[in-house]
Amino acid sequence: MNPVLAQSELPHGLPDFASISDDDFLPAFTEAMATHLAEVEQIAADPGPATFANTAEALELCGRDLARVSGVFFNLVGPDTNPKRNEIAQHLSTALTDHFNTIAMNPELFARISSLHERADELGLSEPQRRLLDKQYRSAVRSGAGLAPDGQAQMREISSRLAYLTTTFSQLLLDDTNDSAVLVDDVAEVDGLSAAEIAAAARAATEAGHDGKHLLALQLPTSQSVLASLADPALRQRILDASVRRCLRGNDFDTRDIVLEIVRLRARRAELLGYRTHADYVIAEETAPGPDAVDKLLTELAASAMRAGSSELARLSELAGGALGPADVTYWLAQERKANASVDLSAFTDYCELDRVLNDGVFYAAGVLYGLRFSPRPDLHGYHPDVRAWEVHDDAGTSVGLYLGDFYARPSKRGGAWMNSIVDQSAALRSTPVIVNVLNLTKPDAGEPCLLSTDQLTTLFHEFGHTLHGLLSSVEYPSQSGTSVPRDFVEFPSQVNEMWVLHSDVLAHYARHHGTGEPIPVELAQAAREAANTETAHGTIEYLAAAVLDLAWHRLSTQEAEAVTDVEAFERGALVKAGLASDLIPPRYRTAYFNHIFGGGYSAGYYSYIWSEILDAETEQWFLAEGGLSRENGRRFVESTLSRGDSVDPLVAHRELIGRTPSVDPLLRRRGLAVV
Repeated sequence: MNPVLAQSELPHGLPDFASISDDDFLPAFTEAMATHLAEVEQIAADPGPATFANTAEALELCGRDLARVSGVFFNLVGPDTNPKRNEIAQHLSTALTDHFNTIAMNPELFARISSLHERADELGLSEPQRRLLDKQYRSAVRSGAGLAPDGQAQMREISSRLAYLTTTFSQLLLDDTNDSAVLVDDVAEVDGLSAAEIAAAARAATEAGHDGKHLLALQLPTSQSVLASLADPALRQRILDASVRRCLRGNDFDTRDIVLEIVRLRARRAELLGYRTHADYVIAEETAPGPDAVDKLLTELAASAMRAGSSELARLSELAGGALGPADVTYWLAQERKANASVDLSAFTDYCELDRVLNDGVFYAAGVLYGLRFSPRPDLHGYHPDVRAWEVHDDAGTSVGLYLGDFYARPSKRGGAWMNSIVDQSAALRSTPVIVNVLNLTKPDAGEPCLLSTDQLTTLFHEFGHTLHGLLSSVEYPSQSGTSVPRDFVEFPSQVNEMWVLHSDVLAHYARHHGTGEPIPVELAQAAREAANTETAHGTIEYLAAAVLDLAWHRLSTQEAEAVTDVEAFERGALVKAGLASDLIPPRYRTAYFNHIFGGGYSAGYYSYIWSEILDAETEQWFLAEGGLSRENGRRFVESTLSRGDSVDPLVAHRELIGRTPSVDPLLRRRGLAVV
């Protein structure tokens, strides 16, 4: 049997990556798609009347081979790609789209689902069952099942082309990000970086054939983290220039034509389905009422953020003793934090070694709150030598799943940080979760510690919040498992988990000096907490600018989208209109390298981070009011949110948890935007 298709004998169905070669994937997908299609056709051809069991539930539970193959392959492409895998991904982008379109547009199947949907009130369904049926019906309609044959043909063509273009966008961005790394000749120029960062840059240069030099790889966002540390303003400018020019240089990696085609095709698809714009099409499935409500929130926040930003930039210019450039802002923000701190904040990272943070911070908080215990499994292997595995047990001693950690950056890994579910939890399938967190930390030299900054700590806790959402899932159906919730809700549990990063009990448990083992001084811990609680206007503005760009591109009608020919001019106009055009604070992502929306699943949904933060800020207040870090509070959060996935209405569950409809006020106070 093809090793990708074989049922794994490893704990929790962890794929046996060692037995799989890249040549196995396409045959496995071909076989799995054929099997899935045969299963669907059998459901559609059932001579008996449609029931929930023989149609909706049967459809949900079929295609297990395809789910298994996809769980393996698509968890390889992001963190560890290669030319062969890119080629396979490009082929699959259209093949899988065509496959699922064929299922969605199967007329007999759609007729059965439609008949159930029409009679849903009479069927005595549970809430998860009703939500599953409703989603299947909406998904089919949104895929074009209700269109005439000509419309369906157009939908197939558009969907297939979009799948190809978005896959190409991601591949070009990774290639150009690697190609845009900044080479430094003189080690004096990298003054300000830590010894570990300098060593990593020297190692990267040597690997690229530049012995004796230093190579600074780019991260996904516009503002590179090294800009906050580098003392040389000329090098800071070189790095920012390299960042903002990605995929805009007129070379083989240029994505502007791809962006325009994606925007036009998305607008056409929305129009075919009866929506005014792609944003209307997307947000119809989210918790937000619609694009107008999102636009209203972003506009209100933008005005407050720009006022705060003006004051912030004036302070920084005074501190710097002169005018700032966009490459200088985060550097002088860091200098301001140091100047205002009662102790030297640069020492904080010495107390944040990765393994200790994981075991005595991330895992510790999960144990106190949720009763989880993480046991290393060095006998289990992931898809890359850097990947580590832990088995997860609950407080009754039951093994509930596996957690994989893939923490270090490499050229084969796309930028950013994320969580993936390799195996979804499902009671119906008797499957337990296998979850992976992917980060892009600088890998230290052998024997040296991996020390985390405050931002990196937050990222680790954030992504682990997604992991908890997957591990603690307790639902019947796999499509409702874990993070399979509306896009503008999915960030909520992960943002809640950020509140424990510098919590006094958690910090005291993990913060030990990497060399001496001494606990972090009380004064340093307090200074780090105060600095982290001071939200910068810069961070809010760069995020809002990216969210506004996303919405602007995706609120274009078909006619409006066809009229746009200049990506950069449209970008400037959208920022000016939103009041977020700033020479000193570029968007977190410019259009040409905005992978979330042109290569990932966040199109017309990048607003979801701030939308979810409304719920997060309210929930943080609830946790604190109820006593903070306790097993009882963890139990209530699991019951309301982490275990429920998409089996219930997430907003109703949240209102029941906190006892009221959430307000934006805690968010405004947290970000320093509240009117005093």
